[in-house]
Amino acid sequence: MATRSAPVELDTRRAYEAAAKGDGRRILVDRLWPRGVSKDALAADAWIKAIAPSDGLRQWFGHDPERWEGFRERYFKELDANPEGLEALLDELRDVKRATLLFAAADTRHNNATALLQYLVAAHHAREAA
Repeated sequence: MATRSAPVELDTRRAYEAAAKGDGRRILVDRLWPRGVSKDALAADAWIKAIAPSDGLRQWFGHDPERWEGFRERYFKELDANPEGLEALLDELRDVKRATLLFAAADTRHNNATALLQYLVAAHHAREAA
């Protein structure tokens, strides 16, 4: 992962919620566009499909909270093996103070954006500890 001088403040938000003033750069991190949401309504600054979980992993998970830990483990392995997707995301985060990762799932606790945020925080802490 590329180095940054200061970490960006990250949050997550459902794609179906209205944009908020404090969202900063809005980045859709799903492989599929949110059903029934127009480009204007989403107000995304970027859509990074490459950072989303694989179709197979997404289908296996099925947003089942009982599979959350397994999903996170598998998704983190996918992210570890996906330097291009991570670099695309880091490019979008460069030179911003705040960003919001957008997702379509109804479950606001068990979704790929939340897992991605956890992965990024853990990676940042690991870099600082090294």
